[in-house]
Amino acid sequence: MVLRDRDLPEHQQHAVRRSFGKDACTCRSDSDHNVVPVHVEFQVHSLKLSLNNIRSSRIDFYSAFIAQAAIKRDRFSDVVARIHTIRVPHNERLMVRCREIGKYKFIGDSLLNCRNGTWDGKTPSCVSTTAISNYTEDVPPTIDFGLPTGSAVVEPTGALAVYPGSILHLECLFARKLGNPEWTWTSTFRRYLTGWAIAARERDLKYRLSIYYAKPPDSGIYTCTTPKGLNNSIQVRVVDVQCPVLNVPEPPLISRIGGSRMGNSAIFECPVGYRLEGASRITCQYNGKWSTEMPHCEKIKCSEIIIRNNALLVLNEHNSTYGEKAIFTCMWGYKLLGSQSMTCEGDGKWNGSMPTCQKIICPVPETPQSGRIVEQPRYTNKKQPNHGRTYKVGALVRFACQPGHQLIGEAVIICTENGTWSHDPPVCKVRCPYPGDPPHGRIAPLKFWYKPGDNIQVTCSPGYVTPLEPVKKPSCRENGIWSAPPPPCRSYKEV
Repeated sequence: MVLRDRDLPEHQQHAVRRSFGKDACTCRSDSDHNVVPVHVEFQVHSLKLSLNNIRSSRIDFYSAFIAQAAIKRDRFSDVVARIHTIRVPHNERLMVRCREIGKYKFIGDSLLNCRNGTWDGKTPSCVSTTAISNYTEDVPPTIDFGLPTGSAVVEPTGALAVYPGSILHLECLFARKLGNPEWTWTSTFRRYLTGWAIAARERDLKYRLSIYYAKPPDSGIYTCTTPKGLNNSIQVRVVDVQCPVLNVPEPPLISRIGGSRMGNSAIFECPVGYRLEGASRITCQYNGKWSTEMPHCEKIKCSEIIIRNNALLVLNEHNSTYGEKAIFTCMWGYKLLGSQSMTCEGDGKWNGSMPTCQKIICPVPETPQSGRIVEQPRYTNKKQPNHGRTYKVGALVRFACQPGHQLIGEAVIICTENGTWSHDPPVCKVRCPYPGDPPHGRIAPLKFWYKPGDNIQVTCSPGYVTPLEPVKKPSCRENGIWSAPPPPCRSYKEV
């Protein structure tokens, strides 16, 4: 079981702990469980882990530690847990190390054995180093590392596994003004270049040891010691580890595969409209296995749209994949409130909200002066009083004028689907009606309606004449009544 502190919440990652436990590493026998008490300053996360059918016991850790259970013949579990508490099988071993190699100095036994309810070995601790302690000379130096070329990974034991042929810089972080530290190593393969870094921003803090084009014999422990005799070490293992070659995935998965040797990574992404299922980056590990399986792309889909309790709303088009739309309309006689469409977005959710339908109504049209509305009962909502009466889509309203008036405009208007009338209400104008032709004569000018002030005259048929004495022409009055009837046409014999 490997505990990686970087997987913990941020407020716990930054906690610096110097001690594994105040008391000796003792535990009480509780059935099959052995517990190591630890004094912690934040909430401890507990989890019981079952590895195969092994019974387990528990141990708590500070944030500076990670732990690995050595289960059955020194095989280490590859499981990663984001916790501070693990349970370790009785009569088995637990390997612990500091959280980040080089940033803490590990003191104590890295391998703990549970024997008869107690943990044997010296209680381990992680001591802060210079980079964490403002570069004072009273703490061990921090060891950092960089690879201008090549690759490396940190093994569960804390060793730095370096791929052959890599260039490795080990940096001893120490204030130059306090003196020169010293690098020593256990490898007898060759001597290594040491000295202060050349770059201006690094030369006062980084005392470097360089391994060029690393080879397996370069493996060993590299130690940096300060003028005060405080030291810190890092173990380097030069190993040729290859992971299975990754096949270039088929579309739509997009990949950038950097190689298959230890430390190489492959980066994956999906095109627009797809969601990446799995890790976006996988790395070739120290054990020749990829950190996780290759991901795949899932087409982004939004949830199916179900219209409930709204029988008036109609879903005309519906494609739930990314970028597609759902189109809504309403039943005839109703209007849409809200957007006519919703789009499936990249987060798998529909933008906006589903619209609703509202009944379309037209207001009561204005009654023309000297006119009236002829009701159409089947289209009219008569449940309301006259001042609040409304008309549905398709309702017809017919207008009529009082006698002596002409209807100007449309006699019939219709309530349309946008809630307005097809035409403005008509007006009723004062007019005199066509008086009719007298026998044996004709009215001139001939009209259906005559405006106030219009005059008419009679033209008689051959053999007929109007009275010989002067007759005033009939005139249309302001009240819509003729001033006199048309004069008659008489036969010459009667004159």
